[in-house]
Amino acid sequence: MKLTWFGGTTLRIHIGGQILVMDAGAAPEGIDAAELVSGADMQFESHGNGLADVDAAGWKPRRPARLLDEGKAPEVIAALRAGQGAVLVDAVGEPPLLLVTDTLPVLGRWADDAVVVLLGDGERIAALGQALLEASPPKLLVLGGKESDVDMAVAALRDRLDGTGLMALEPAMALEV
Repeated sequence: MKLTWFGGTTLRIHIGGQILVMDAGAAPEGIDAAELVSGADMQFESHGNGLADVDAAGWKPRRPARLLDEGKAPEVIAALRAGQGAVLVDAVGEPPLLLVTDTLPVLGRWADDAVVVLLGDGERIAALGQALLEASPPKLLVLGGKESDVDMAVAALRDRLDGTGLMALEPAMALEV
């Protein structure tokens, strides 16, 4: 999985052999939207409108195909609306990816192995991160925001991680997970 954040809520994701783009229309000034979506297999908006709804508390990731299933069409990446401003990406063979820009949904046991990306200002990502770490600590927590906002969130979260990895996104720099 590779995440490239362009600022705001604009994100390009390489996962499961496919390219997904979130909020291409909201790309910051100076980012060529046509280039951003070039080669994308799927585009969606951070609020998740138009995506199938999922109950994140009861959801389970799909399992890789068994040898008996060989010859069937490859699994398609699923992007699901897990609540207002929460998109869950399911790619077989990859950890679940949860992208949160608004409200943190109630998560199931799958969150233990998840990569959760929080995007927004410092107060929002700090509050979302604290709620997440109390309820369902993920394997990796990734923060995207202005440098001062990320610094604020890291200060609020660093003593609560208890085994959860923490990384920050840099504009236009890819993060390989």
